[in-house]
Amino acid sequence: MKWNPTIILFAFCFFAFSNNSFAQEEDVQKLQENARGFMMQGDYANASLILIRAFKQAPNNLNVAKDLSFVFYLQKENDKGLQIIGPFLDKKEVDDQAFQIAGNLYRGAQKFKDAEKNYKKGLKLFPKSGPLYNDYGEMIWPSNNEAAIQLWEKGIEEDPSFAGNYYNASKHYYIQRNLVWTLLYGENFINLESYTPRTTEIKNILLNEYKRLFAEVDVVKENPTKNKFELAFLSSMNGYNSIVENGITPETLTMIRTRFILEWDLNYKDKYPFQLFKLHRQFLANGLFPMYNYWMFGAAQNLTNYESYIKNHPEEYNAFTQFQKENFFKIPEGQYYH
Repeated sequence: MKWNPTIILFAFCFFAFSNNSFAQEEDVQKLQENARGFMMQGDYANASLILIRAFKQAPNNLNVAKDLSFVFYLQKENDKGLQIIGPFLDKKEVDDQAFQIAGNLYRGAQKFKDAEKNYKKGLKLFPKSGPLYNDYGEMIWPSNNEAAIQLWEKGIEEDPSFAGNYYNASKHYYIQRNLVWTLLYGENFINLESYTPRTTEIKNILLNEYKRLFAEVDVVKENPTKNKFELAFLSSMNGYNSIVENGITPETLTMIRTRFILEWDLNYKDKYPFQLFKLHRQFLANGLFPMYNYWMFGAAQNLTNYESYIKNHPEEYNAFTQFQKENFFKIPEGQYYH
């Protein structure tokens, strides 16, 4: 067989270009990894230095652009960050994270009108983006808390496993003295984001709200509502005042919440599927519900007693933490009742 010299030359050029492109891509990925290592250490100067080099090699790489613009945000060089991420917002391959980073940069630069346009554009393209609803709501909350809660509620409905909207909504309802959604959104948040300073904050709020809930003789009468799910929740919680005669503690809350689940399953389980209550059933079935309630409320009630309880129940605590690692809490769509 006689080879055509033109074909041989084309093949050589093709493979040479492919190998070069692959090597360049590999080099860019390595630079990104190194930069992210510096970011984790808080060394943003070195991270930006490396990412600038990566961006020069791959100026059309969205992931590199996001990393670099985010580092500029962390360094409070917001205009530089916008120069990097801005052109990508009109490209076909853009994602919701790019709009989230751009929103942070606009807000950091005090360009709030531009930030609002950015969030609206992002949500038009990505109407199920929980992070965009969350950040947009956080920006407008100081001036319009009703519009903010509507955004957080929409984020919960569209992206139910994103934690941030539950955090903000729970705090909002705590201020508004809405017991039901403070409790339910707060506990959802804790199971989605289990070990952060925000978790500790919401655990304290939940303990306070359970104390307020059972300060009333009739929780249904004292919390009037036309929402049928809320009414079902309050009705199932009603009548446990005798249990709390010695106060609200992890032990009394374990008893109350165990009886609640039994009553809920009897009357509302099929009508109102709710992932949080399914999680409670799993803990009950595995004998872990007391430990779960101690983890949820113990430190907020008395940190010393909580640490002592964990120390004296190592097997239960290890089984509980292992359950958390093996059973990632995720909320399905369609369980929105507000």
